[in-house]
Amino acid sequence: MCRSLVTAAVLLALAGSLGAGPGGADRPPLPDRLADTGGGSQLITAEAPDTGSTTGTVTWWERRGGRWTAAGSAPARFGAGGLAEGAAREQGTSTTPTGLYDLPYAFGIEDAPAGTTYPYRQVTEDSWWCQDNDSRAYNRWVEPRPAHCRAAEAEHLVSYGTQYARALVIGFNYDRPVRGRGAGIFLHVNGRGATAGCVSVPADAMAEILAWADPVREPHIAVGTSSGPTAITRY
Repeated sequence: MCRSLVTAAVLLALAGSLGAGPGGADRPPLPDRLADTGGGSQLITAEAPDTGSTTGTVTWWERRGGRWTAAGSAPARFGAGGLAEGAAREQGTSTTPTGLYDLPYAFGIEDAPAGTTYPYRQVTEDSWWCQDNDSRAYNRWVEPRPAHCRAAEAEHLVSYGTQYARALVIGFNYDRPVRGRGAGIFLHVNGRGATAGCVSVPADAMAEILAWADPVREPHIAVGTSSGPTAITRY
């Protein structure tokens, strides 16, 4: 499966990203069409057809010799509620926030894949992600869970053995969290279906992304739709 992600899937995904139809082959690669790529030389794009979609494509890119090229691609899943503009998203809507975000660190129940250089935090029985709007730890990893972060308003990370086998934190609402905007948005391994607002990919793709991501190259993730007000090219 890993080879298919890096060969056939790449070609199919890039056919859409680079533009199908008349003149599509002449379009620049997707990162060159974004308003901003974060300033680094690595970028992940997560693109859905429209805001009602729960599936799409994740592609990871790198810039070498002044050109963006795809390093890999995989089918992606988005929130059960589709996608929503990140600046106006509301917590509890199961929507994936669109926008351009940094990737603060990686984590997982399993060990980091061989070759990983990204900061990687191991999940333990005491690891939680606080989503309690009344807590001073809102949208933060807590270990152990403090009394001011209610268990009913937090994710016990070890309980999600499949999804959080390996993951990257998406910096949505992270630096200066806005209460009610949303917490715990990650790029993680696929579960059984659409997510609660995260972006997910197959396990082998997640492992490949973690082994590829280089913090020195300042990777970001752009999330958006193919067109419209939440078009990925706006970010």
